[in-house]
Amino acid sequence: MGLHITILVGTMTGTAEMVAQEVQQALEAGGHQAMIRMMDGLDAGVFEGGGTFLICTSTYGQGDVPDNAQEFFSSLETEKPDLAGVTYGLIALGDRTYKDTYCHGGIRFDELLTQLGARRAGEILFHDASSGTLPEELAAQWVVPWAEQLASPSEVEQQLSGTANKVPAE
Repeated sequence: MGLHITILVGTMTGTAEMVAQEVQQALEAGGHQAMIRMMDGLDAGVFEGGGTFLICTSTYGQGDVPDNAQEFFSSLETEKPDLAGVTYGLIALGDRTYKDTYCHGGIRFDELLTQLGARRAGEILFHDASSGTLPEELAAQWVVPWAEQLASPSEVEQQLSGTANKVPAE
């Protein structure tokens, strides 16, 4: 059974949006439902009811979140919602030529969401704009295994629920 994933996009030049579109297509081809929401005009209420989210954001200026994500990020800092029902993944875009602030837009989201009780699934996908690789291709390859990991209960979760290594009754 596929997941329902909301992709939240923070971008300055449109690269993160392009990445999100490729990720959406890869997820849907993998049997998942994915909806893209630009961070423009969003507030902490986007997380009401919990769910699975994928943050796809670039970094701007001195390690800041992009302009279209500023208001959303501020609302999370101010309102401090309980995000215990939120699971998220993170695609952070940056450029290593700015070594002190490389991918800090994504890192800032990761730190804030964790502080608010959300649970990050898997490792952050960092993309370096100066690497010569296309971020949308790398992200599309990364996201399906990420989603499959979420869709399959871990061995620990199976043990906790009592379903691990059970022999079917005859």
